[in-house]
Amino acid sequence: MAPATDDDLAALAALRAEVEACTLCDLHATRTKAVPGEGDPASDLMFVGEAPGYHEDQQGRPFVGQAGKLLEQLLASIGLTREQVFIANVLKSRPPNNRDPRPEEIAACQPYLWRQIELIKPKVICTLGNHATKLLTGDPAGITRVHGRPQATAIAGHSLYLYPIFHPAAALYTPAMLTTLKEDFRRLPELLAQAAPEDGAPPPAGAVPAPAATPDAPLAKPEQLGLF
Repeated sequence: MAPATDDDLAALAALRAEVEACTLCDLHATRTKAVPGEGDPASDLMFVGEAPGYHEDQQGRPFVGQAGKLLEQLLASIGLTREQVFIANVLKSRPPNNRDPRPEEIAACQPYLWRQIELIKPKVICTLGNHATKLLTGDPAGITRVHGRPQATAIAGHSLYLYPIFHPAAALYTPAMLTTLKEDFRRLPELLAQAAPEDGAPPPAGAVPAPAATPDAPLAKPEQLGLF
């Protein structure tokens, strides 16, 4: 992990200010605070969720509710803290009542996320849940079918591994899903230890064992779980 350059830090600070002042979609009129993202700007590991919830909207920080606490516990299980990774969302503003992101909102926010990836240059991006996974993979396959399977790709001219996993909010009160999430998390150190992918090359054979099959199941929205 190379340290972030002064130019990169300045660019990230400017991007943060741009997100906080953004009026590109209607969400700026209903949000309390924009949530640009936070963490180590030179981290090899980046997490991308769907959108801010109630607590995130109030504080302007990502993953600070119960799902965030679970994420911190999962990070601790592999010897990391949230300060050592970078955490962001597809949307930088909370949709009213935590409804699903709309296409025009995703389109407005996508350049911000792509610019963050370009500046941070992570080796691995963990997509949390369906919306983040579908946007970054460009594949409509649901998270139950692709979780725990690294995919080599390039975003904003940067080669990396996408690693889809369940959203912590969906796993909090579903024991089977939580068990799977913990198992997928345990594979992260192996993936981070690999060389960065080149030109879309697949992960080295056997580098990250394939997860056990997970049956399809309806995924509860965070607000249905009372998290936000």
